[in-house]
Amino acid sequence: MSSTPSHAALSETSYGKSRIRLVRVTRHGDRHELRDFTVAVAFEGRYDTSYIAGDNADVLPTDTMKNTVYALAAREGLGEPEIFGQLLGRHFIERNPALDRVVIDLVDHGWDRVKIGDRPYGRAFVSRGAELRTAQVVTSREGQSITAGITDLVIMKTANSAFAGFPRDEFTTLPETLDRLFVTSLTTTWTYGEIDLDFTAAFRSVRQTLLESFAQHDSLSVQHTLYAMGQVVLDQIDAVKSIRLEMPNRHHLLVDLSRFGIENRNEVFVATEEPHGLIKATLSR
Repeated sequence: MSSTPSHAALSETSYGKSRIRLVRVTRHGDRHELRDFTVAVAFEGRYDTSYIAGDNADVLPTDTMKNTVYALAAREGLGEPEIFGQLLGRHFIERNPALDRVVIDLVDHGWDRVKIGDRPYGRAFVSRGAELRTAQVVTSREGQSITAGITDLVIMKTANSAFAGFPRDEFTTLPETLDRLFVTSLTTTWTYGEIDLDFTAAFRSVRQTLLESFAQHDSLSVQHTLYAMGQVVLDQIDAVKSIRLEMPNRHHLLVDLSRFGIENRNEVFVATEEPHGLIKATLSR
């Protein structure tokens, strides 16, 4: 056995600060603006000596990354998450010579104004719930790329959903159906082909296009509808160059009311979340 020490090769490294919670209130008299983000910063570059030799000469502390998020939010304000991600990326890449690539992930925790009658109140807000807007900005020496997305958009259709014609074996118990509930919690990300956009308008357009396609599609399976939704986005929104969709099939099982002497009319279901089918795909131009 050789007594000569050796170093394993580092094939991939990354370090940074995650789960940076950031809430900014901008006050304009009686009307306040609220933004609520969770930010993650990841550095990729020439940091091998910090792993191998403990040399921290090029290692920006992750505490500094956190403080930078707060300082730039205070100095520059918060608007669209994609714009703030671009700002952070440029700041870090310009100041850290060993940095080759910085990835900024952002989650936008949406709030809407409380309404008093029909009038939105200027200083009180209500959470939008589980659905989240996401963004990722990757900054390198060559430029930037931007991905946007949605997490946990729960949607349901009560008609025009079927699943039939599948193979059967000795362990198959699932009956074929031409009339089932289709419920999913959509997570999707899409990459823009350009970085100079009205990102809020683009986000709303993609979201609405996905919802309309889901509602109107005559579904033969989750896969069938997933593809149709992605295809419509690429067809209608030129700024999107690729889109990835993940759609768990949240099964809703028909309750057998005949045991109680009640006619089954395909109206009463038990909602389940586990186990569930999980369908994923990426569509590109």
